Amino acid sequence: MPDVVFPLDSTRRFTDQEKIGHNRWHPDIPPVATVKPGDSFRVHCREWFDGEIHNDDSADDIRNAPLHIVHALSGPFAVEGAKPGDLLIVDILDIGAIPQEDSGPLAGQGWGYTGIFAKTNGGGFLTDQFPDAYKAIWDFSGQKATSRHVPHVSFTGIVHPGLMGTAPSHRLLSTWNTREAALIATDPDREPALALPPEPNGAILGSLSGPDFDRVAAEGARTAPPRENGGNQDIKNLTKGSRIFYPVFVDGANLSVGDLHFSQGDGEITFCGAIEMGGFIDLRVELIPGGMETYGVTENAIFMPGNTDPQYSEWLAFSGTSVTLDGEQRYLDSQLAYQRACLHAIDYLTKFGYSPEQAYLLLGAAPIEGRLSGVVDIPNSCATVYLPTAIFDFPVTPTAAGPVQIDPGIGAPRSSA
Repeated sequence: MPDVVFPLDSTRRFTDQEKIGHNRWHPDIPPVATVKPGDSFRVHCREWFDGEIHNDDSADDIRNAPLHIVHALSGPFAVEGAKPGDLLIVDILDIGAIPQEDSGPLAGQGWGYTGIFAKTNGGGFLTDQFPDAYKAIWDFSGQKATSRHVPHVSFTGIVHPGLMGTAPSHRLLSTWNTREAALIATDPDREPALALPPEPNGAILGSLSGPDFDRVAAEGARTAPPRENGGNQDIKNLTKGSRIFYPVFVDGANLSVGDLHFSQGDGEITFCGAIEMGGFIDLRVELIPGGMETYGVTENAIFMPGNTDPQYSEWLAFSGTSVTLDGEQRYLDSQLAYQRACLHAIDYLTKFGYSPEQAYLLLGAAPIEGRLSGVVDIPNSCATVYLPTAIFDFPVTPTAAGPVQIDPGIGAPRSSA
């Protein structure tokens, strides 16, 4: 096993550890450790809400989830010799749930969760159709996930980090905050918000204290979106065996990682759409000096996906076009087309006995594939959702006999907004 450079004690809060991570992006957050090119190392990660979500049959914790404290990130890790303009190569060697623990109060200790966030607290991809908070608990058995809240399905998890990236420079951080503030100003009272501005309340900034803490807390960018540094990309195929090339903006690169997922469908459509968990990730790092200019990778990460995904051979695909639910034609709106494809899949699954919320949670957690299938045929963009049929324990494809009626079990717990 590689050396653990960021240990976590499951009995203690994220802010009461031997080494303290962070939950904001800022170039002045000090690294917790330094690694060398060629080093392999292990990092423990806490799930993004640091234990605020519980293994029970209530969704009140999802309704009241404290967004100001996310994400609980491990790091930053300085890479010896890394300079602005380099490319940082990160290999994911291994990844899994909290090691040596198969039951307990923290997500990753034998279980994880998926949430539909309330419209007033983050929302989701289909927040207008699903404005209230719901939750599904998933139990782990090896690589398999099952749920008492979404019965009759079982699937192999594509375990991956939802969030990994390098620290921004001061200039890049200013760019982020300026452009996101301008977006917020277009509709400052919108629910859910258009973006999340810097928020000192709840900021975790490693070893910083005093005036330095106050300054960085006031400037630090929230970790919710993906940006030029990688960040919260939520790419389900970024799993074991993946190689990622990150732009370097500061000396040392200052790599951070967290938000581990046991499984996720393309898009993580419920916002907390993956199966969230704490766990470990083993990484190896290398450098390509001057690689940002050499390869033109200056404002994005590129990656080679791993080859450990479950192999599904049969799919049921649902299509959607860029026409709103009330019949308004939109011009090549691929976001809308994917929403409509998801809604068609949800409506289809209700014919077998699932509630719409159970179907929505399933699309967020199971390894569905989302594709932009046509983006040039004016006026309609076409998007598709591919649902693997093998995850169900009943026939899910259409037949002349009609849909099988399943027992939906206790259903997904709901907490109104």
